[in-house]
Amino acid sequence: MTTNEKNLRTCHKGHKYYKSTDCPTCPICEQERKPSNGFLSILAAPARRALENNGITSLEMLSKYSEKEILQFHGMGPASLPKLRSALKENGLSFRN
Repeated sequence: MTTNEKNLRTCHKGHKYYKSTDCPTCPICEQERKPSNGFLSILAAPARRALENNGITSLEMLSKYSEKEILQFHGMGPASLPKLRSALKENGLSFRN
């Protein structure tokens, strides 16, 4: 098993953090921008960014997509679908068939 060496990085806001991948996302900035409520607040950062990067910021917008389409977004994984289904159901919505 190989171990990834973590490199010290500094984001544009001056936060210092360690990363072992090429991912440019600052975990401190990501935590600061996480919504405190709403359906995006229940998702992990990659899934939240996947929706935001595709212009999905409301449950109404989400309901216009099928589960298959959502899973094709970079950063979206199958573990997020039950959370999204539940949020949609609580608001009388569902994924498009």
